[in-house]
Amino acid sequence: MKTSNNKILITGGSAGIGFAIAQLLSTHNKVIITGRNAARLQAAASKLKNTTAIVGDISDAADVDRLVGQVYREHPDLNIVINNAGKAFVYDLAGEQAAAYDKAGQEILTNYLSIIRLNEKLLPLLRRQPEAAIVNVTSIVAFAPGARLATYAASKAALRSYTQSLRYTLRSTNVKVFELMPPLVDTEFSTEINGHLGIKPVVVAEDLIKALGEDRL
Repeated sequence: MKTSNNKILITGGSAGIGFAIAQLLSTHNKVIITGRNAARLQAAASKLKNTTAIVGDISDAADVDRLVGQVYREHPDLNIVINNAGKAFVYDLAGEQAAAYDKAGQEILTNYLSIIRLNEKLLPLLRRQPEAAIVNVTSIVAFAPGARLATYAASKAALRSYTQSLRYTLRSTNVKVFELMPPLVDTEFSTEINGHLGIKPVVVAEDLIKALGEDRL
């Protein structure tokens, strides 16, 4: 699909992989970034071209409704959604203070259920466009979970399964469904798991744009 002259929504676009993707795409596209921290989001948007910032928590139903309403009103030409926002906890499942149930609930909501909700609300708009795409950001831990990221890995495995089903369901429509599956990436998000040993976010962004252009789902 084309990689220029698109209107693109990137969740979690103020830092890390999301910001790197926004940096590359905002040169030849119009971009919308979302994030929970207003100051951080505005600071990120100020460094980007052709970018609109919308503050909101993708895991909060009311925030999602406000975001979707604004997109339908002000950005009816939206044709790409990149579901990048995520949450992860590094902990010992068997530790005395694990609180695995609570942590897993937050990860599943942010990394899986909130993506289903946003996609469902935006699909009618995407299907109006001549060409459209959904990009779900999973992770290699969907295949090879790490014990300290057990419930995060499980949420990404769920997202991968959903992504495959969504791709099959939309196979005869104008909406392509891509899966972006990063390895360890050097971001603030991965500090607790030696993220400094990982690849740079720009590498992930470059690979995504190349895959979009080549329709490598």
